[in-house]
Amino acid sequence: MKILPFFLSLAFAMPVWADTCKYQDADGHIIYSNIPMKGVKKLSCFGSDGSSSGGAAPRASQPTPSNFPKVDAGTQKQRDDTRRKILQDELASEQVALEQAKKAYAEGESDPETFKTTIVGKDGKSQTVTRRNVAAFDEKMKKLQDDVDLHQKNIEMLQKELSGLR
Repeated sequence: MKILPFFLSLAFAMPVWADTCKYQDADGHIIYSNIPMKGVKKLSCFGSDGSSSGGAAPRASQPTPSNFPKVDAGTQKQRDDTRRKILQDELASEQVALEQAKKAYAEGESDPETFKTTIVGKDGKSQTVTRRNVAAFDEKMKKLQDDVDLHQKNIEMLQKELSGLR
C-alpha cells in the first residue's frame, strides 16, 4: 500500500518540461516525481535533458573561453571542401550500387524460383513438370527490394547532408 503513490504518479505521468526529482519518504522508500512533494526528503533532481542537477538550479551557459582553439576561415573552408568531396564520392558509389540493385531486382523478377519434378499422369505415364516455389521466390524478392530501399535511403541521406554544407 505504501508504493501506491508511486504507481499513481506513473499512471498520471505525462511528458513535461520539468525536472524529475528523487525523494525519500519517512519509511525510506524512494520516489521519483516531476511534481514537488511535501513531507518527503528531496535527494536529487534530474533535468529534462537527463543531466543531474543535484537539486541545484540549472547552470547558465558559459561563453567560450578566449583561449579555446579556433579554426580560421581558410582551414574550415578546406575541411568543408574535403567533406563535400567525400560525400559526393559516396553519393556516386551509392548511385552505382542502386542501379546494380535495381538490375538484380529486375533479373530476379524474370527468373522465378522453379523446380522440376516427375509425376505420374492420368494415362499412367511418368512426365516431368515444372513447379514454382512461391515462398522462396517471395523471400528472394524481399531481399532484393530491401537492397534497393537501402541504397535509395542512403542516397537521400547523402543528398540531405550535402545540402546542409555551405
